[in-house]
Amino acid sequence: MIRFLAIVAAVVVGDQLTKLWILNSFSLYETQEIIPGFFSLTYLTNKGAAFGFLAGQTGAWRHYLFLIFGAVALVVIVIAWFRMRHAYWLYSISLPLIGGGALGNLIDRVRYGSVVDFLDVYVGTHHWPAFNVADSAISIGVVVFLLANILEASEQGRSSVAGVRDGCRSDKKED
Repeated sequence: MIRFLAIVAAVVVGDQLTKLWILNSFSLYETQEIIPGFFSLTYLTNKGAAFGFLAGQTGAWRHYLFLIFGAVALVVIVIAWFRMRHAYWLYSISLPLIGGGALGNLIDRVRYGSVVDFLDVYVGTHHWPAFNVADSAISIGVVVFLLANILEASEQGRSSVAGVRDGCRSDKKED
């Protein structure tokens, strides 16, 4: 549990500190090019979900819907962690990364009514949707979770093949 909480705390603290720095250093929509033609810091807000999903919808229902989804996601992640943490070691890393990211963005929704985004990756005029440290942790956590599933299935496949192979062996000598 200590590793789970440490990873969640590291993600939330890193996420909130970088967002605080952006809020104090940039005006909304201000941009600073870091790697020409590829990466900028740009202060944006996102009232929607991933990739701006439902951002154009008006009404308080959207805000409360995302608050509920975020809270439910955190509960599901904690339950999954309790069930899966001993199944394969990568789950004990992936789930708190996802949970920390979800909590970081949930904090923004409660504090500001939207999520603060500032990492802007692009090639020429083609921009990836802006994101933040919490989004990065969620994405990395999902990749690690999928990797854990693949590796765990591969190990189970090898052990079941070995079990079948060992079960077919016979100590009897045929004449």
